[in-house]
Amino acid sequence: MKKSFYTIIHQDENIIAVNKAAGIAVGGDRWDETKERLDKIIQHDFEIPKIFIVHRIDKETSGLVVFAKNSSVHKSLSMAFENREIDKKYIAVVHGRPSWKETTCDLRLVPNGNKKHMTIIDKFRGKPSVTHFTCLFSAGNYSALEVKPLTGRIHQIRVHSAALGHPVVCDGLYGKGTPVKLSSFKRGWRGDPVDERPLLARLGLHALELVLPSGEVFTAPLPKDIGSLINQLEKSAR
Repeated sequence: MKKSFYTIIHQDENIIAVNKAAGIAVGGDRWDETKERLDKIIQHDFEIPKIFIVHRIDKETSGLVVFAKNSSVHKSLSMAFENREIDKKYIAVVHGRPSWKETTCDLRLVPNGNKKHMTIIDKFRGKPSVTHFTCLFSAGNYSALEVKPLTGRIHQIRVHSAALGHPVVCDGLYGKGTPVKLSSFKRGWRGDPVDERPLLARLGLHALELVLPSGEVFTAPLPKDIGSLINQLEKSAR
């Protein structure tokens, strides 16, 4: 199996839940159908005639993704997502220090249809979009957030975070795409700036948890890069 693309969280006769690596799309890209995609890899690895995509996370985002093994389960879970019967939790590292401990953003969103799949805020054409944010801690000019999207629009967390003035780190679409280095927030850092390697060089967003209508809870552990950054931020926040 191509373990570099995913690790298995859970599997049974109906579903496969995996922890997706950042950098691979869950499904096809209408702009380029030749790109490698996770659903086809899993279908091949598990020797399943057909795998069904229940929901998606961004290519640049790591974390939990659930696939269905048959059409009936796919329909049931898809409806549960659509009806907001599945609780979703993400961890995000963002720029800035929020003035709030908790807040909810409900700006309406719509895809703008370009090749980058960008989403824009549009109070007239946009669909209802709701994201709840909780600030866990801040260090330097960065913060770690727990994020619960109540709807599932493309790039919803990223757009809402940026709209609040706190774009997700390393987000070249909606914020600064520059990597995060320890020297940028650790007091008294004395390393060599020439040799310093970034703690995180990709989107600082991870799909952490899903709670299904049945009560089943699936959790995708933080990958090494985001985990290391959050650990260093937490140490510096003390």
